[in-house]
Amino acid sequence: MTLTTFALIRHGQTDWNAERRLQGATDIPLNDVGRGQARDAVAALAPYQWDAVVSSPLSRAAETADLIAEGLGLTVARRVPELTERSFGPAEGMQAGPELEALRVPGGFRGAESEDDAAARGLGALEELAEEFRGRRLLVVTHGTLLRVSLSRATGRTLASVDNAVLNLAHHHAIQGWHLEYFNGEPVMAATGS
Repeated sequence: MTLTTFALIRHGQTDWNAERRLQGATDIPLNDVGRGQARDAVAALAPYQWDAVVSSPLSRAAETADLIAEGLGLTVARRVPELTERSFGPAEGMQAGPELEALRVPGGFRGAESEDDAAARGLGALEELAEEFRGRRLLVVTHGTLLRVSLSRATGRTLASVDNAVLNLAHHHAIQGWHLEYFNGEPVMAATGS
């Protein structure tokens, strides 16, 4: 049985995360807390041997990947555009309140990428990486919503929001599909998917 192992990491904190603003595809950089989170993530990742590191091209994920890779003595192989966060359209930059609620439609926000489209894009990118890195260990740094919807689709479970810079460990088998071992740094029980 050939397994491809993934560490799936959400980027570290940004100012917009701290302010509880929707970021989406807006390119907001890490803040100092986020840089610290990225450096701290190395301890959870160091016990494993990683063959490659890839990330979203958005700066918050790219910098998180660079900091983690440096801490592990690796370099980032490439930025993968399909790992960019789900676009929230005109809702990006907004906080909870009446203006945001005015944009809400079933499944998201007016003018935003649908959850289904984001899940299909994210899972498609992960499955392409699983094929490219078959039998190896890959560290992927991307975004919270993209990870949540992609992993939910992969495992057939409804997952909670993804914490910044913590270990999510998943395994992919070409026939048996996805198995989520750790989510938000905690072991997952009986988590298999198709």
